[in-house]
Amino acid sequence: MGRKAKYSYEFKLRCVKQVLNHHQTVEAVSELNGCHHTTLHDWIRFYEKYGKKALLPRKNKVYSLPFKIKVLEAIEEDSLSFSQACLKFNIPTKSVIMNWQKTYKKSGIKGLNNKSRGKPKSMQFKRAKKKSSKPLTREEELLLENESLRAELDLLKKLQALIQEEQSKKRKP
Repeated sequence: MGRKAKYSYEFKLRCVKQVLNHHQTVEAVSELNGCHHTTLHDWIRFYEKYGKKALLPRKNKVYSLPFKIKVLEAIEEDSLSFSQACLKFNIPTKSVIMNWQKTYKKSGIKGLNNKSRGKPKSMQFKRAKKKSSKPLTREEELLLENESLRAELDLLKKLQALIQEEQSKKRKP
C-alpha cells in the first residue's frame, strides 16, 4: 500500500500554471492555495525540466545502491545542493537524499543497502529432528507413539467441539 499524495496532480498543475502563465509570484500563489512556497518552487523546477509527468504522484521508489552512491558522489564532487541533486536525478524530495547521506555517514555503504520492509516474521517453527540411522529403543518408540496418540486425541476433541457448536446453532434459529 503506497502513501497518500498530499496534493493532487490537478492542484499542482494549477499552481504551477498560475505562476508561469499568469505571472503571479510564487509567494502569492502559495499563500492563496495553502502550500509552502519552497514546495511550489520545487514543482515549478520539476515541471520546467520534466514536463507535466513530473507532477504526477509517485509510488515509493526503491533506488539501487549504485544510484545512491552516484547521487552522493555528485553532491560531494559538484557541490550540489539537495534541491539541485533532486532536480538532476529526478528524486521527488530532499529528505530522501538527506536520509541517504545521514545513513552513509553513520554506517557507510552497508547502510545504504535496501532493507527488507514490512513486519518481521515473529513465529519460529521448530525443525523436525533428523532421523538417525540407528534403530530406536523400545522407550523411544513408545514416546513417539504416545506423542502421536495425544495429537490425534486433541484433533478429535476439536472436531467434536465443532460438531457440537454446529448442532447448537441449528437448534437455536
